Amino acid sequence: MASPYQPPTCHFRDAPTKPSSCNKKNANAAMLSNYEVFKLLTDLKEQRKDSGKNKHSAGQQNLNTIMYETLKYLSKTPCSRQSPEIVKEFLTTMMPHKLTKAEKLQLLNHRPQTAVEMQLLVEESEERLSEEQIEELIQTVADVLPGDPEQENAAPAEAEMDEGGEQS
Repeated sequence: MASPYQPPTCHFRDAPTKPSSCNKKNANAAMLSNYEVFKLLTDLKEQRKDSGKNKHSAGQQNLNTIMYETLKYLSKTPCSRQSPEIVKEFLTTMMPHKLTKAEKLQLLNHRPQTAVEMQLLVEESEERLSEEQIEELIQTVADVLPGDPEQENAAPAEAEMDEGGEQS
């Protein structure tokens, strides 16, 4: 029998939860990045394909629909091109910035490209960050995290049209 699924190593998963009155850590509670969810569902889909599980029960059909729709959405986002190494490098480059784990997770998941997007993802950014720091964060995000697959597929077509116009 196959061993239980092991999620990709990521610092968000290891984040401590708020201590309860009993000081027990809830092992099931963790913040997951879109990459971790994408990887988990992709691996589960492969396991199910290999095991040939049937789709007869209504609950199983609902689960398959949820997996399909989630994977369909996530495959169109930058997380589909991330890896554990990229996530680790991103978190390392974010260390000097005084951001919460939740804010780093938001930046990882959403890959902001403008100051407005950054302000929406970082709480009280106007008070906590200067314009230069916001621009530095945007540049770091752009340098470390892979871009949106749909935007990058459209960019080469636009670049070819621009090059064609410049050469005439």
